Amino acid sequence: MRVVRTVLGDLRPEELGVCYAHEHIIIERSYTTGKWPDFLINDIEKSAAELRDFHRAGGRAMVDSMPCDSGRNAEKLAEVSRRSGVHILCPTGLHLAKFYPEGHWAERISVEELTHLFVDDIQLGIDRNDYGGPRVDRTGYRAGLIKVAGGKDSLNDHERKVFEAAAICHRETGAPILTHTEQGTAAVEQVEYLGSFGVAPNRVILSHTDRIPDLGYHREILSTGAFVEYDSAFRSPSGEGNPTLELVVSLFEDGFGGRIMLGMDAARRHYWRQYGGGPGLTYLLDCFWPLLRERGLSADDFETIFRRNPADAFSFPSDENNPGASEKGSNNNFDSDDCHD
Repeated sequence: MRVVRTVLGDLRPEELGVCYAHEHIIIERSYTTGKWPDFLINDIEKSAAELRDFHRAGGRAMVDSMPCDSGRNAEKLAEVSRRSGVHILCPTGLHLAKFYPEGHWAERISVEELTHLFVDDIQLGIDRNDYGGPRVDRTGYRAGLIKVAGGKDSLNDHERKVFEAAAICHRETGAPILTHTEQGTAAVEQVEYLGSFGVAPNRVILSHTDRIPDLGYHREILSTGAFVEYDSAFRSPSGEGNPTLELVVSLFEDGFGGRIMLGMDAARRHYWRQYGGGPGLTYLLDCFWPLLRERGLSADDFETIFRRNPADAFSFPSDENNPGASEKGSNNNFDSDDCHD
């Protein structure tokens, strides 16, 4: 049986519902937020309220993308999920080196040790201290994916070590791998490097690739068989068109719709209504989908982007520790046309 692993338990893929494929729901105080204060998104009630708006708009699930020791807090994610009714996936893995202090433990330990940490997050539970030390104290909340990050234009030696650990973890657990592409670059290299360790392309989700709005580049990426996650739709300057919109329309016409997902990657307070900013996390459902529909995408295409593709991309075989059901019931009776008329 295949499952999608949320912080509150495992779901059948068809229970996931309308899903944003790359978000940042909680970013706890950390080196990251000390360096970039606008990244601090750690108020449980504000996050829950923002996700309740998302739920009212028809959303049912989000993939959180904050990996180990960079502001991840599985206990807060679980509480936000309970309060909002939104399924939340939490990752293991590591982000770019710039999100950690110089000399961070990830630079010093081996591929084998990294793999062990990642596997235990998925199979046993995420550390309450987020591997910030001085000891590991595992919660009952398990990771449902592996998040890793590549730098601009190519992978450096440290990133290759992390990608190797992610690949081994994937082979041991089956969990999918979500990657960060810096400004959309090196996507094909990431797929090929993970493939050299036995990871099938369809178990890889490449984030942010629409930062490069070149149609030929995206055809090359999607021809590998990997999934892409586009999150620049709301970042386009007013009056300059919307390259993400054009990519989605063209690639559906080319037959690549079964590999495309959307998210917002809204990792800054000034993107959240609850922190006084905008456009808020309902943007894709309230604003962007109507634009796609005006360009000819159908209700079935909506289902492909927001339901079927995430259910496929983020599911993996259950293990002997699988509790078999979510802590909370699903509510997936969303009709895309009803929401946006």
